[in-house]
Amino acid sequence: MRAKGITYDTGFLNQGVSTRPSLDPVTVREDMRVIREELHCTALRVTGGDPDRLELAATIAAEAGLEVWFGPFTCDLTWDELLDVLADCATRAERLRATGAEVVFVTGAELSMFTKGFLPGDDLDERLALLSDRDRLIAALPTVPARMNDFLGKAVAVVRERFGGKVTYASIQFEGVDWTPFDFRSIDLYRTAEIADRFEPAVRALVASGKPVAITEFGSATFRGAAARGARGAEIVVYEGLEPIGLDGDYTRDEAEQAAVIGELLDIFEAAGVDSAFVNTFSSHHLPHRLDDPRRDLDLGGYGVVKVLDDGTWQRKAAFAGVAGHYGAR
Repeated sequence: MRAKGITYDTGFLNQGVSTRPSLDPVTVREDMRVIREELHCTALRVTGGDPDRLELAATIAAEAGLEVWFGPFTCDLTWDELLDVLADCATRAERLRATGAEVVFVTGAELSMFTKGFLPGDDLDERLALLSDRDRLIAALPTVPARMNDFLGKAVAVVRERFGGKVTYASIQFEGVDWTPFDFRSIDLYRTAEIADRFEPAVRALVASGKPVAITEFGSATFRGAAARGARGAEIVVYEGLEPIGLDGDYTRDEAEQAAVIGELLDIFEAAGVDSAFVNTFSSHHLPHRLDDPRRDLDLGGYGVVKVLDDGTWQRKAAFAGVAGHYGAR
């Protein structure tokens, strides 16, 4: 696999609330050192909704010798608002590329769920509710590909006017993306119990489609049984408004299961000929690890390879060693 990567959240913004309350250069610089030297990553997908933070983390990542996938990840914007963000970020990404850094621009992520105008719903919660309403979801999906490709055509034009490097988009499979204007075919891809028997053939089929394939997001939460849930492992976290306050039941921490899943998926991607893969994620600062009460140990619903404490420091999980061993051995 050419690019051995991980994602790095600089702060996902929803109604002004960030998944990362603070981001300072000293902390980012140490994180990048660890990611490059200890995890043995060669690439980093930088995500978040604040262009200043994205540029800060991307610049430090490039200084650490990482290939940067510059990826705005926004919430509840209109098409015009998102195009403005993409234009701004493309300019910043080109400024970084001009220094000699290897930079790929990611024109957003899972836009059908996180942006207005693709699926029914005025906000993220309404659109996420569709996932639990099969009939409404099936009725809505046929309209998505045309809208998606209409928007992405505009987005690629805006980005390429300002950015001279390679361009992609972090997709969900049902979005029906036309990959013609992109340099990579990229997908956020989780294995669940329902699709486990079809997962490997599906990955091989993606690679056989021609363009280099990037798995822009994959991984597992950190409780026993999370592997079977894939991306829905985070649903065990209960929110009061936008603040995570606890878990919806009793769960057992299982770092070994998380590590095993990530290792298995990396083996599958390697064998299939995937070009780039990004473990989700380095850290989840909004889901701290707590020892006093298992119902308050929000890290169980987190996908980080490190567990973040309430004071913002972090500790390595079993998955950290697993990723380091996998990437370092190749």
